[in-house]
Order: sequence, then structure tokens, then C-alpha cells
Amino acid sequence: MSEPVAESVGSFEVERPRLRALAYRMLGSMADADDVVQETWLRWNRLGVEGRAVVERPAAWLTTATSRLALDRLKSAQHQRELYVGPWLPEPVLTDDDPAVSVELAESLTLGFLAVLERLGPVERAVFLLADVFGEPFAAIAPVVGRSEEAFRQIASRARRRVREERHSFHPTAVNSDELVDAFMAACAFGDVDQLRRVLSDDVVLVSDGGREVHAARRPVLGFHRVSRLLTSLTKRLPADLDVERHEVNGEPGLVFSLNGVVWLVMVFEQHADRFVALRLVLNPEKLRHVGLNAAS
Repeated sequence: MSEPVAESVGSFEVERPRLRALAYRMLGSMADADDVVQETWLRWNRLGVEGRAVVERPAAWLTTATSRLALDRLKSAQHQRELYVGPWLPEPVLTDDDPAVSVELAESLTLGFLAVLERLGPVERAVFLLADVFGEPFAAIAPVVGRSEEAFRQIASRARRRVREERHSFHPTAVNSDELVDAFMAACAFGDVDQLRRVLSDDVVLVSDGGREVHAARRPVLGFHRVSRLLTSLTKRLPADLDVERHEVNGEPGLVFSLNGVVWLVMVFEQHADRFVALRLVLNPEKLRHVGLNAAS
């Protein structure tokens, strides 16, 4: 590898984890995020040695390119998502022992937070992520969305308000999450409703995403009684040879269910204090294809 090419690769690789993290939060799909980052690399490489030499801030150039590509893809996918069957959840990623998942970025990685972002328009989503999550300066972000800096500030304020209204306060995973998951699994296995009551909040919410291919609840299931009945019924129908592994998923405690080596279900727990307040189940095979093969940052 020649020296100029090596330098180009080196500059890009330093930024790749951050670009991938941004694209994933924009799109909710690690496969799509990787496509966007790859296209960013191709555009960076096509600048050539002379073109890259005049870029004063390569990190800013790469962020802008990634953001624009992700925004274009998000706009084109908006109609498909509006027609999505049942609740939409992002493609889950395993984050076990991933040092790149910083405390500052932890909330923006959770399935609940990404689902809230899904209810923003593409431009609002891009603006909110760039400004509030990744800390990019307003002047640098305005060209990404093709708006004046004043218009950008208004979009950012509106997006911030919508996220605040729809999102519960974020609580980092408590130290006793493993014990709660164990108690949850035991309660489901034995159909112990009293034990379930000890680990689920009264107003617990269960959201399941099966897409078109897999049967799942078409609406969020609300409240302990409905959720416990659904979990008891689901447990009885699970295949006997199903493998279950505990993982951290999108920065939260989770379970990965596999059948004959193929991931069949990912369950993610949102915890507040000593209870789970939300359960999110991803059953859509398209969203499970890469589970275990990718990590988010």
C-alpha cells in the first residue's frame, strides 16, 4: 500500500467507529449503516491525494458526508416505514463488553430511545443526533440539512422538545440487572405470576416487532396483567430445544433465543430501579440476521 493511500485509510479508520455509530442511530439498521460508511469511504478516497490535502478538518468532512448519505437513505425509506406492519423497532446489536459504548452515548443506543427518534421526521432526526448526541456545532450541521443556521436552530429546538415529551427519563442499567433477568426467566419457566410481579412494574409495556413475516402483537401490550398473560402464553409455546443466552443488547440487559443455531428472538429489558418497565421483542428475521456479527459503538 502506497504512503498516500495508507494515510487516507488511516485517517478514515480513525473516524470509522464514530461514523458507524452515527449512521446506525440515524437508520436503526447496522447493515444500512455499514453501507453508508462504505460509501463515505469511497467518496473520501475519490477525492484523491490533492483533494484530501485541502480538507482542513477531515473528521468534519466525513461526518457531513455520512450524515447526508444517511439522511437520503432515511428519506427514501420513510414511506416503507409508514406502511410497516405492527410496531417498528431497530435492528438489535450486541454490546457485550464494548468499550466504545460510552456513558454519554449509552442512552442514544437503546431500543426505546431509537424508537422515539423514529417518530421524528428525517431532518429532525438528523439534526437532533448531530447536535444533541454527537455535539456537532450548529454552523457545521446546517449545510447537512440544507437549511440556514437560524432554521436549523428552530428544527433542533422542536426535535429536542418532541424527544423530551415522548421519552421517559433515562436510567443507566442497575447493578442487579442479572439477578432480575434470572428471576424473570425462572418466573416465566414456572408460570409464577407472583414472581413476575416482583420484577415487572405495574405499568410495564411490551412491544414486539415481527414485521410481515412473523406473528407478533400489532400494538404495544400495556400493564402487568396483560403482559404477564402474554409472557405465560408465549413461554408455553417456545420450542423445547430453544437455546437462550444472556447478552447486553444496545446497552441494556437482554436475552438472545436461538433455534438450530439461528437467532429466533431478541428480548431487551428496560430497567428502572428494581423493576423492568419495558420489554422489547424483535422477531423480524430481517432484523436478526446480523445479530452477533456486529457491535455498535
